[in-house]
Amino acid sequence: MNKKLNLLDSIMLIMGSMIGSGIFIVSAGMLTELGTPTMLILAWVVTAILTIFAALSYGELAALMPKAGGQYVYLKEAYSPLFGFLYGWTLFTIIQTGTIAAVSVGFAKFTGVIFPVFSEKNILFSWIITNSYTLNISAAQLLGIALIALLTIFNFGKVKHAALLQNIFTLAKIGSLLFIIFAGLYFILTNQNTTTLSNTLVPSTPIHFNIGIFAAALVGSIFSADAWNNITFTAGEIENPKRNLPLSLLIGTGSVLFLYVLINFIYINALSISEIQHAEQSRVGTLLLQKVFGDNGAIIMAVLIMVSTFGCINGIILSGSRVYKVMADEGLFFKQASELNKHQSPQKSLIYQGVWASILVLSGSYGDLLDYVVFAVLIFYILTVGAVFVLRKKLPNTERPYQVIGYPILPAAYIVMALIICVSLLIFKTAFALSGLCLVLLGVPVYYFLKRKNGQNN
Repeated sequence: MNKKLNLLDSIMLIMGSMIGSGIFIVSAGMLTELGTPTMLILAWVVTAILTIFAALSYGELAALMPKAGGQYVYLKEAYSPLFGFLYGWTLFTIIQTGTIAAVSVGFAKFTGVIFPVFSEKNILFSWIITNSYTLNISAAQLLGIALIALLTIFNFGKVKHAALLQNIFTLAKIGSLLFIIFAGLYFILTNQNTTTLSNTLVPSTPIHFNIGIFAAALVGSIFSADAWNNITFTAGEIENPKRNLPLSLLIGTGSVLFLYVLINFIYINALSISEIQHAEQSRVGTLLLQKVFGDNGAIIMAVLIMVSTFGCINGIILSGSRVYKVMADEGLFFKQASELNKHQSPQKSLIYQGVWASILVLSGSYGDLLDYVVFAVLIFYILTVGAVFVLRKKLPNTERPYQVIGYPILPAAYIVMALIICVSLLIFKTAFALSGLCLVLLGVPVYYFLKRKNGQNN
């Protein structure tokens, strides 16, 4: 693949993939679980610390092995090809494609705020599958599929063109977050009924901290800040990856997480606890802008989220396809996915990804599947950060252009904190955690089938 992505492109890809619609929604459920604004802010701060610790650790791996496929390659080299495949399997079956499906329907839902014809309530087709299940296809789902098709086809072209589109929409998304922050700040300063910062964060009664409940509540914030690792999938197309990969990981993740913590400060100072907890469909961002701009606030937020989700989908489509291309090169995915078109783009890989994401949109099951895989994704993050320790022992003499700051304390701290969250999920969200683990383990027989088939072909 041609190296066409510079440092700015890499930072924009990270930020653009991270910023979706979650930041405008998940705080409602988190505050309900955590109970106080102080705990909500603490949850976002902990999420920021976790993500930056992981990003710094990934930076060492990215500089050590600046190859297309990123996390897939790190797991394969540190442990075994099976671990790499299980990550790629889970990425294709739900992590990447499920996120594409969920965000594309999110785009369509907010389009429906402006154009009601695209509302998810507008059911176009219904099929009775069984006595207890009817498959309904809404206008929102069809618009979501059309968006996936549009951006998939756009990414058939040169990666630099896809990166330019990503840069434009990422800058627009950053502007959207800043607009919401300043609009909320204006409302706070000009409205006498809002609480002061000190009154909001300093509790009048003692806080009863339950580490299990707190850790389980982090699911929303962690996944609103997820997809930062996607930049490693495109390592084969990044200029000077040994420098630009770790640097872009630090700048990109740090910038987004700072904005996320700041916007939650605005939420808790402009809105009451009850208003946040009971926001319609958990749309806290929409409620905030309605406070500032009246009825027009819902329209403004819909436009901002449409911009945000459009750029998010483009970044995820671009990066995910690179992993399946590498898997296909090794005989662990559809053979045609290894082909590059005249623009050096993995066109067949993009098509497979787009088709499966569209099927998930039609099934309507992507939301549940994403919940199931939360536990599994954290396990892969733990294993990947652990690869820093493993590869230092396996490859002690290999040049490391960048070494993680604070080694071994920083990566070890991430592993311990992430394990606490995993244990909490097993206790408080057992069904989701075990279902996600089962989904990953389903890849084991698939791996050995493909390995045997590939061996027979050879």
